[in-house]
Amino acid sequence: MKTWLVLLLTINTALAADTNRPSPTAALPKKVYILPIREQIMPPLVYLVRRGVKEAMEANADLLVIDMDTPGGRLDTCREIISILGQFKGDTVTYVNKDAFSAGSFVAVATKRIYMAPQSVIGAAAPMIMNPGGEGIAQIPDTVEKKMTSAVRAMVRATAEKNGYNVAVVEAMIDKDRGLNLTNVADGVTNVVTIARVNEILTLTNTEAEKEYGKPPRKLLSSGTVASLDELLKELGYASATVANIKPSGAETLGIWINAISPILLIIGIIGLYIEYKSPGLVLPAIVGIAAFALYFFGGYVAGFSGLEWMLMFLLGLVLVLLELFVFTGTLALGIVGALLMLLAIVMALVDVYPQTPTAAPPTSLPLLPNWPALTVADFNRSLFVLCTGVAGSFLSIWVLRRFMPQTAIYRDLVSVSASGMASVVGLEKRRSGLVGSVGVAVSSLRPGGKAQFGDELLDVITEGDMASKGQKVRIIGFSATEAIVQVVGEEPGEMVKR
Repeated sequence: MKTWLVLLLTINTALAADTNRPSPTAALPKKVYILPIREQIMPPLVYLVRRGVKEAMEANADLLVIDMDTPGGRLDTCREIISILGQFKGDTVTYVNKDAFSAGSFVAVATKRIYMAPQSVIGAAAPMIMNPGGEGIAQIPDTVEKKMTSAVRAMVRATAEKNGYNVAVVEAMIDKDRGLNLTNVADGVTNVVTIARVNEILTLTNTEAEKEYGKPPRKLLSSGTVASLDELLKELGYASATVANIKPSGAETLGIWINAISPILLIIGIIGLYIEYKSPGLVLPAIVGIAAFALYFFGGYVAGFSGLEWMLMFLLGLVLVLLELFVFTGTLALGIVGALLMLLAIVMALVDVYPQTPTAAPPTSLPLLPNWPALTVADFNRSLFVLCTGVAGSFLSIWVLRRFMPQTAIYRDLVSVSASGMASVVGLEKRRSGLVGSVGVAVSSLRPGGKAQFGDELLDVITEGDMASKGQKVRIIGFSATEAIVQVVGEEPGEMVKR
């Protein structure tokens, strides 16, 4: 009995010692990501910010620092950047590393704290409209100006309130009619101090932004002045942290252009694969089609919308469709699954999906899958618009090709090259004439198109609108483009069995 008691006491002591031992996770250094906004706030910057935020989230970073020096920029771009920064759930800080004018000040208040470099400036955030061509500022009617200012104030006010900034300070940077008066307590005496007069847009230096006003005293906007990013990390307690710098890749501008023509890329890709399917052996249409799809997915990758997993899913779907068409003809299951995978990949390539965080999903979640519950209908607007435009354009283009291309010299040249054993269009026409009346067997269901075997030849065939079952005998009654027109054997010309 004593032996068992001694053994239990030993085990309990070991467990207690193990419990008090620091966990390996606690010993890991903190992670800091530094994201530069050191240019005009324009659309390419959205791609850089999105990529940086997602990398920080994937690394489970503790702190995201915005290294800012910007003269401002576009309001719509600023709005997108603010939305992206809101996805990061860790600590966020803006370091004004010289200037944070206009839209830059809006982005700054989207972080939880602001620090400033010596002799740096923040503010002057009144909305403006540039003249066409970017030369000078356009004159805005008073009503339009007030409407714009009101909308901007509402957006920034919500952001400032969320992060605990003095809303009156931020509004004075936007609206010249607001002015800014705050109370100041000195030697027990309370005074009202004018920070900005009416008809003035508030702009603050680093020393002005860190002054304290009110009772109890509160920093005006900035949490303090630090000489460098290294000093900032020491001030925040991240001196020994692992620091990762997000660097512009130069591909952000390229991504803008690729995504702008993404519907055209879809159209080219679909048409290329369609022509290759209808005229096997051409090779060039297939290369062009696959290259167009590759550019489409590359655009989504550069924009930071998605990773390469969706391109791999698209290729898997394409392989399944090809197996359905050329190997396991008529099974349908492979073709349907493949088409659905391709469709899903095309849609998800332009959906802005953010990594799952430990608090947002169970640890067992697969890293490549999006956080489906967090997605909304609005997240799919961009990709669904591109998909619908691409599909509609493809159907229209294919109809035009089928209607007019057979009469062109280009088509005759292509057909003469792709036709096996045929040296000319004349030879092809003679061969086709010889096939009219031939009887074969449908090797797939004709709905109304499909494939049928005629002797040693496997041909693309199409009925005149009705269905035919796999294994049914069919007769060639003519040709349309690259397809043979067939009818069920035993029926009079012009009659089809209704199925």
